[in-house]
Amino acid sequence: MDDQQSDTRPVRVLIVDDHPLFREGLKAALESADGVLVVGEAETVAAVADAVDQCLPDVVVMDLSLPDGSGLDAARQLAGRVPTAPVLMLTMADDDGSLLAALQAGARGYLVKGAGRDEVLHAVRTVAAGGAVFGAEIATRITSLLAGTRLREAGQLFPSLTAREAEVLGLVARGFDNHRIARELFVAEKTVRNHVTHIFEKLHVATRAEAVARARDMGLGDS
Repeated sequence: MDDQQSDTRPVRVLIVDDHPLFREGLKAALESADGVLVVGEAETVAAVADAVDQCLPDVVVMDLSLPDGSGLDAARQLAGRVPTAPVLMLTMADDDGSLLAALQAGARGYLVKGAGRDEVLHAVRTVAAGGAVFGAEIATRITSLLAGTRLREAGQLFPSLTAREAEVLGLVARGFDNHRIARELFVAEKTVRNHVTHIFEKLHVATRAEAVARARDMGLGDS
């Protein structure tokens, strides 16, 4: 029988995503299977802790990009709570940097949006049961990403960035403001601002502090 929860308490799921239509579709997909119940929804990082306390989910399905910050921040907050619900990231971001950051934030699973219903259901059940699960396109990269010495170059950690954007991110992580970065790279300050904007978009962050946190999670900015 493919539904391991059919004769037991249903898996209780909290969905954290700021797109109502996506939440609605995901809820319908999850609840179309026996043994899965969506007990709550949240749209922001700030709302996650209270939603977990109120809904008592078995697993939190969370987007990486939220209006007031990163799902990584919410995952870290939950990881520091005892007891808490494990996090399954379900996001558009499929770059190595986002994957590694999610692992370091304590996420127990990582799927890219577009995964099929059966794959999402399997991931939800596995994470709720205490396991870890990653999409097929993600799992094949994990061993090589975690093997050997820790990657430290922004271009390796965040392959979606151009070489110049990676260079700018490294300086941002060291605490340089746009004016100083412009002087370091011998470019106009407006050019730096444009690079920073593109970095925010590609890393799915909304603030400079989030970008710094993402970069420092990966070991940038130490020198």
